[in-house]
Amino acid sequence: MQLSDASVSIRPRSPWEALDLGTLLARRHAKLLMTTWATVTLPLFGLISLLLWQHPSLALLLFWWLKPLYERLPLHILSKALFGETPDFRESLRAFPGLLRPQLLASLTWRRLSTTRSFDLPVQQLEGLDGKARKQRLLTLSLRSGRAPSWLTVVGVHLEGALWLGLLGVLYFLLPAQLVQRWNWEDLLGLSAEWLWLEHLSNLLYALVLIVWEPIYVACGFSLYLNRRTHLEAWDIELAFRRLRQRLLSAAPAVLLACGLLFWPAAHDAWAASPTADTAQQGPESERLLNQPLTSETARERIDALLDQPPFQHRETVTRWRFGAQDSPQEPGALARLLERLLQGGSLWESLESLAQALEVLLWTALALLVALLLWRYRDWLQTFGSRIQLPARRRQPAPAQLFGLDVAPESLPNDVASEAERLWQQDPRAALALLYRGLLSRLLHDFQLPLKAAHTEGEVLARVRQLQREPLSRFAEQLTQHWQHQAYGHRNAEDVVRDELCAGWRALFAEESKS
Repeated sequence: MQLSDASVSIRPRSPWEALDLGTLLARRHAKLLMTTWATVTLPLFGLISLLLWQHPSLALLLFWWLKPLYERLPLHILSKALFGETPDFRESLRAFPGLLRPQLLASLTWRRLSTTRSFDLPVQQLEGLDGKARKQRLLTLSLRSGRAPSWLTVVGVHLEGALWLGLLGVLYFLLPAQLVQRWNWEDLLGLSAEWLWLEHLSNLLYALVLIVWEPIYVACGFSLYLNRRTHLEAWDIELAFRRLRQRLLSAAPAVLLACGLLFWPAAHDAWAASPTADTAQQGPESERLLNQPLTSETARERIDALLDQPPFQHRETVTRWRFGAQDSPQEPGALARLLERLLQGGSLWESLESLAQALEVLLWTALALLVALLLWRYRDWLQTFGSRIQLPARRRQPAPAQLFGLDVAPESLPNDVASEAERLWQQDPRAALALLYRGLLSRLLHDFQLPLKAAHTEGEVLARVRQLQREPLSRFAEQLTQHWQHQAYGHRNAEDVVRDELCAGWRALFAEESKS
């Protein structure tokens, strides 16, 4: 690839002009960039969502964390298109697996939250540098230009959030009013599995936002990288000399012809005039040099005297002890140096670099807090999962003796709960449903080791039953809880067919466990 083949004008630009150039590159190749990005990211997003269907927040976090891997494909396309070798759709997808291998672990760990990620990526991917060489190269490139990539990332994060919130607002207005009216605080906090599809739909909107914004982000970082290399390596001067060489080569025949005519022998015997008396005698024996009073010894003394004076010699008389190097009184003071740095912009750049480092620390802190929040949010699920795979767990609190005013101790239940419920149903349906519900709570507490508390509601109990990921148990618990609530709070008696279904469900679930 030659600089002369570049599809854009190679010249030094300001950071704003470089960002504008990146936007222009992304717009010029928008169809290819967006289609390849969607082809790579959307299937992966769907797979992550299916694997983590019960945890949409964790699915979105994982998809967002892998974003540096997706950014390598747009950079590959833009680097080829810059020199007139734009790959097609199939070539881009075939090249993508090979782009993932270099420095994969570093991109997803300690470099993940770098604010200069878009600016650093060309050094890694296009120059192939790693380790100390990469660090030294980035120090050279980021000198006096490290603020623009950082601000690009900061502004990009806010722009992503703004676009995502805008699409969420549009989605909210498209939802039916009857559906919105059914929401409660439990649904809004994500405690109900009934609305998981809505959370995954909102995550999909974020993935759609990235299809539009991420190619622009990568293109802007790439243009900043090109602009910095243009400043350092004088690409514009090199191109100017190449164009000048081409013009000279095209005009070479005419120049050779002119030189031939200029030096063609003339008819005259001589071009110069005859020597005069003043110029006839030249050299060391001329009268002008022999009659000078200055001798070599006198000249040497005068030369030594001149060399012994300023600016060739600086002598200083010191009458006190001096330890180490000290500033001379002629050096500028601290205020003057500060003003000079401010005028040159060095202090401002250092401040911005410090701000970028502080922002990186804040992002890592936010990530740690997010992980801690997720662990706290799903602590009950983790505790239940740990008990199922026999992981060492902390000492459990003693199970409550009563829930919802019902005695859930195992010794308070009959041996055959279903038969006793059928007998009580003819006399007191409320007592029969209470017996079945007490039996279910007792089983959940003592057999399945669910961390139920006396302050839990029926809905929270169902949520923890769903965490066990046992579909028959979840269906039976939902059916029994619904009829129990109708009987206990609505005073609506269930029909005999409900009795048969509940007792049959009880025997299907717990009869085999009692045998085993």
